[in-house]
Amino acid sequence: MQNPSAPVVETRQGALAGFTDDDVHVWSGIPYAAPPVGAWRWRSPQPPAAWEGLRSATMFSASSWQNSEYCQELGGGDPGQFSEDCLYLNVWSPVARTAPLPVMVWLHGGGFTIGAGGLPPYNGKALARRDVVVVTLNYRLGHLGFFAHPALAGEEEQVVHNFALLDQIAALNWVRDNIAAFGGDPNSITLFGESAGARSVLSLLASPLAGGLFHKAIVQSGYTLPDTPRAQALQKGEALAAHFGFENATAEQLRAIPPEAFWPLTSPLNIAPAPVVGDCVLPEAMLDVFFAARQHPVPVMIGSNSDEASVMAVFGIDLAGQIQKLRRERRFGLGLIKLLYPGVKGDEELGRQVCRDMAFTTMGFVVMQAQQRVGAPCWRYWFDYVAEAEHATYINGAWHGNEVPYVFDTLGQVEPSRHYVNSRDMQFSAQVADYWVNFAHHASSSRDTLKGPTHWPACRKGRDVLLRIGVNKNAGFRLENRFMRARMSLFKRVMKHHVSLD
Repeated sequence: MQNPSAPVVETRQGALAGFTDDDVHVWSGIPYAAPPVGAWRWRSPQPPAAWEGLRSATMFSASSWQNSEYCQELGGGDPGQFSEDCLYLNVWSPVARTAPLPVMVWLHGGGFTIGAGGLPPYNGKALARRDVVVVTLNYRLGHLGFFAHPALAGEEEQVVHNFALLDQIAALNWVRDNIAAFGGDPNSITLFGESAGARSVLSLLASPLAGGLFHKAIVQSGYTLPDTPRAQALQKGEALAAHFGFENATAEQLRAIPPEAFWPLTSPLNIAPAPVVGDCVLPEAMLDVFFAARQHPVPVMIGSNSDEASVMAVFGIDLAGQIQKLRRERRFGLGLIKLLYPGVKGDEELGRQVCRDMAFTTMGFVVMQAQQRVGAPCWRYWFDYVAEAEHATYINGAWHGNEVPYVFDTLGQVEPSRHYVNSRDMQFSAQVADYWVNFAHHASSSRDTLKGPTHWPACRKGRDVLLRIGVNKNAGFRLENRFMRARMSLFKRVMKHHVSLD
């Protein structure tokens, strides 16, 4: 139940009035940067303007331009209205607090093309009730967030193509400067995200511009797709300009293209679900940074789901065809792969598991080894829980993104799970959320174990251990040593080989 009390906070830009939702204060639609519109499209985000008087912060802002139907089907809900003026964030903080609380900053997923910080699965109330301050945010999506064209060269002191990542950095700067007013500890910020949000976390762990802006990181289903080379991004930008009738486009012509014209573009004019390498944000490819163990040395939790290949089918990838392609090309030993997947029958199922592990599971292994090299702790997980009523639907395990309402403990409030979850599902969801909050509260370079139903040890040098969250789709937590170790070692070598070819 909401009540009419309006909690007021004073930020560096001015005073904000939120609302109280039971025992949690909420502020929505807070500007963390100036609107990136007009001449500010495809420029680094600028500080937000100050205001006079009391600003209402009770409504989510407009989202970045995107496919609404697609977001409702796959992205977690209705993103609402769209605008280029989308750089806003939301804060949840418990009413009763006696000391500054750890802060958890969420980066939503959606392939860098859909999503918003105000979607129902990301409601921060249940986490805030566990004594953390939760922040969710919007960032520029699609071509508005990632773009390169020669006409934009020289407009800023540094080369910039990853505008969305700079938005996230701007939000982290805002959190550092303002979160104390909301009860948060600016010296204890956990950055967490899923899918493209997880890829963003990995990118910021690798970016020289993000050092010191967060102190811990959680990576949910981060993927190994290589960053887009700058030269390729420039070529795509020129092709996009030509598509709109500008063979030798000026910056003014490009900025005059209506913002709603970008998101419907399809291959080859759409953006890749990976940032651009070669600008000031990512001077070096994210994977290369982790292969060389040059990431920011903060505690990390990383994991993925048991049926991540579900998202590949959505994007039209033929799973069986991937195995048939390997068979034709005779690359890196299809026979060896079959040995690593004993008992897996048929190209469809083998392709499902191989694609899952190459694209997702291996990322956790790469990060774990990089963390071990820099002496920073790494907690690894594998999410395989499926709500009891859905076992027949999710026959291969937990789909891409299925863990999100468990992490936020919103399983009973969001579509479609609220219609079928039972008390055991809800109890399990609460335990998962507890682990995430325990990480935000207690993970540190000197701590080895997170408390929970199963004490969860970090992977230190010489220790490769993983927490199975849900076992064979059922409730339970179990530790496993050297999880898929042979597969992970092979696929890491394959990844490094392809990076070296690039």
